[in-house]
Amino acid sequence: MDRQTAEQKIEELRQQIEYHNRLYFVEDRPEITDREYDALMRQLQELESLFPELVTPDSPTQRVGGEPLPHFEKVEHKVPMLSLGNAFNEGDLRDFDRRVRQAVGDQPVRYVCELKIDGLAVSLRYEDGWFVRGATRGDGQTGEDITQNLKTIRSLPLRLRKPVTIEVRGEAYMPKRAFEKLNRERETRGEPLFANPRNSAAGSLRQLDPKVAASRELDIFVYGIGELIGETVESHSEGLALLESLGFKVNPERRVFEQIDELIAFINRWAEKRPELPYEIDGMVIKVDSFAQQQELGFTAKSPRWAIAYKFPAEETVTVLEGIEVNVGRTGVVTPTALLKPVSLAGTTVKRASLHNEEIIREKGLMLGDHVVVKKAGDIIPEIVAVLPERRTGAERPFQMPTHCPECGSELIRFEDEVALRCINPDCPALIREGIIHFVSRLAMNIEGLGEKVVAQLFEQKLIASVADLYYLHERRDDLLRLERMGEKSVDNLLQAIEASKENSVERLIFGLGIRLIGAKAAKVLAERFGHLDNLQRATREQLLEIDEIGPKMADSILTYFAMPQVQELLERLRAAGVNFAYKGVRAEEGSDLPLAGKTVVLTGTLSTMTRQEAEEKIARLGGKVTGSVSKKTDLVIAGEKAGSKLEKAGKLGVQVIDEASFLQLLEQQQAD
Repeated sequence: MDRQTAEQKIEELRQQIEYHNRLYFVEDRPEITDREYDALMRQLQELESLFPELVTPDSPTQRVGGEPLPHFEKVEHKVPMLSLGNAFNEGDLRDFDRRVRQAVGDQPVRYVCELKIDGLAVSLRYEDGWFVRGATRGDGQTGEDITQNLKTIRSLPLRLRKPVTIEVRGEAYMPKRAFEKLNRERETRGEPLFANPRNSAAGSLRQLDPKVAASRELDIFVYGIGELIGETVESHSEGLALLESLGFKVNPERRVFEQIDELIAFINRWAEKRPELPYEIDGMVIKVDSFAQQQELGFTAKSPRWAIAYKFPAEETVTVLEGIEVNVGRTGVVTPTALLKPVSLAGTTVKRASLHNEEIIREKGLMLGDHVVVKKAGDIIPEIVAVLPERRTGAERPFQMPTHCPECGSELIRFEDEVALRCINPDCPALIREGIIHFVSRLAMNIEGLGEKVVAQLFEQKLIASVADLYYLHERRDDLLRLERMGEKSVDNLLQAIEASKENSVERLIFGLGIRLIGAKAAKVLAERFGHLDNLQRATREQLLEIDEIGPKMADSILTYFAMPQVQELLERLRAAGVNFAYKGVRAEEGSDLPLAGKTVVLTGTLSTMTRQEAEEKIARLGGKVTGSVSKKTDLVIAGEKAGSKLEKAGKLGVQVIDEASFLQLLEQQQAD
């Protein structure tokens, strides 16, 4: 066969295979048998092996999985993948509806209600219609590149029907039949069974060998658009229709509603019908349909105000409380944990449940050996909701909280107005170990490779006794190599990650230090206000209280922390190791000559040249601070197309308003300066 004939035949086979892929994996109406499909694939593979120069990235043969990867690369999402707020009952849904309608005023509101697929959230990027990258959600800003594994999902198009550039969001999942088949195979081989389809899907997509992912029969539903170039849509429902027209698999079980009562009835029907589905769902997602209204509603620090996830009522089951384990956290709080007779609940095996504190044990009247009712809060966190005293045999025993720390033996204390017991020994191994785990965590110094098990191992082997010791581990490389599962490459990667963390902006360090009452957001506020850790250390109570987000208890906690001699010693060791103490963002004082310095800005309507996230970043670079609502404190409103009630309110309050063109002109002037 000559090259031209082969090229024609290869293209013909590819079109046939992709046609049948869509019928089988997307539309669930196959036209040919598996044997006939396999015959088409074999023909294509044979021709591509004879003419390897004709192999293209979108060929069906490229789905089988390539060579194993050494590790997953990090990927920055073009538009952040935010998590959703939760609703657990009808009242929560009605509150959400009330908040939305109050925010948009007299405008009519439409909601799109969809099934909440229980899988792994992913982002897919296509450029000129070609699939170029897929990533996990990660922390919402940065995920892991799992492109090769996602290519193995047959329902995921490798080339779109139009040459658009688009970043879409979806949920990769394992169908129930595939999960059952996988567990049967593992049982036959004597391997541990997977707990549920969600964990199986996540584990499959995080395999370094794509051939493993290819064998797991995963599927995907696409549910949203992150970025879109070359097409225009004005609502979520229009976006879903566009995604379908491009060749994506979009869940058909969705409806648009104008009234909250009808929406709630739809949710209740699916709460009953969910066992009939061939895949797992754990709730429903409700989104305001209009993109203009979505922009008007805006975001909180963690989630959009225009969407909410309704979680189905948790499953409950009965098991036996076999024991209570007591653990000490990084702040010294002693937390009891229930040890349960293993029981299956909401697709997972539950062995433990949080009891929070001694008062909870008393309130519930728990005794060791009791039969208890266990549920998963939001289908995630197991908790004991009730005791069944009628099942007692007389063999049950009361539980007493310890009077001394189980780790260091120090006497436990209870602060005024607190129910929790605490260990306040600063040298307690548990406080130190848990503090280090917090220090290296994602929102703090984000040191990759330093998970709980590695930290525990370093601590037990006396290689670290404080967070500062991490930055001197390069001097103990030989000791690291003797640790379990720590080869040359692992040690080198760990030391490189520790070295890289020295360059973090100081808000990560402030949060990582574990100052009581100071979370990640407060740490960022402090870093922006003071600019350098030395300035924060010297701050007075009055200076701290000048900051809106810092209250009296937080201020006292900061002052108490930095006054401790051991903290001063710790900071000097971190400084000597080269850890950055400076804020690397733009501070108000530094940007005082910027056009929006110190101004409070509100965005409303749809901007045609940039996303809301991009606009907020540009406003910050001009010295401004973006808020979600218009008030007397607002200095400027930037109005895009279809601006709504915020624009009207700005007019009533006499707030300055500029359009997108004026905003772009402001940006150009700043760049020219």
